[in-house]
Amino acid sequence: MTKLTDFKALTFDCYGTLIDWETGIWNALQPLLSEGGLTFARDEALEVFGRTETDQELATPSLRYSSLLTVVHARMAKIWGARVSGDLHERFGASVPDWPPFADSAKALAYLKKHYKIIILSNVDRTSFAASNRKLGVTFDAVYTAEDIGSYKPDPRNFAYLLDHLRDDLGIAPSQVLHVAQSLHHDHVPATKAGLSRAWIDRRSGQPGGGATPVPADIPAVDFVFRSLAEFADAHRSAIGG
Repeated sequence: MTKLTDFKALTFDCYGTLIDWETGIWNALQPLLSEGGLTFARDEALEVFGRTETDQELATPSLRYSSLLTVVHARMAKIWGARVSGDLHERFGASVPDWPPFADSAKALAYLKKHYKIIILSNVDRTSFAASNRKLGVTFDAVYTAEDIGSYKPDPRNFAYLLDHLRDDLGIAPSQVLHVAQSLHHDHVPATKAGLSRAWIDRRSGQPGGGATPVPADIPAVDFVFRSLAEFADAHRSAIGG
């Protein structure tokens, strides 16, 4: 049976797992909704974002994430038939630094860093992540972004890049890695194909649908399920008798 103490490194998705991207996206969409005279339920708007973002990442895999968000916002305005000023698209593209962390992220990461190497594998660009990192209050042992890789998860290239660099930069083998993420689509499907052990942080536990994250047709099996990062940290404390 797989145990939390079996691993040397935790590789984290950031947005949706450590940073509350759904709240951040929803807040950043308010000027578009207001100026466009639009009325949507939160999850309805987030689902449109999720579909549009996924399409754009496939179409322009090398586009920097802040620029990609600008395009996504313009596409959403067109989908909704909203005529808005162009600066709103740019403002949305620059909104990642405003997205809030989950309340438990910083404390749980500080604890987990005492027991593991901690690594980021994120779909954003380095500048956007740096702003989020300051809110998380921890120094990661490595950070690998879509900007570095030239593609977006769930492209298998991202996990191949991760594993190559963990081996070459940190001397960590795939068997020593636990991938920790919220998104089944972006993370757990490709991590399963890459042969990694997986912990699902089910931040949307009890809520219908996938919100800003597309739901895969085939739900992959995972090794651990936690509703929050705090729950993950508590499970580790129990595992070591703390």
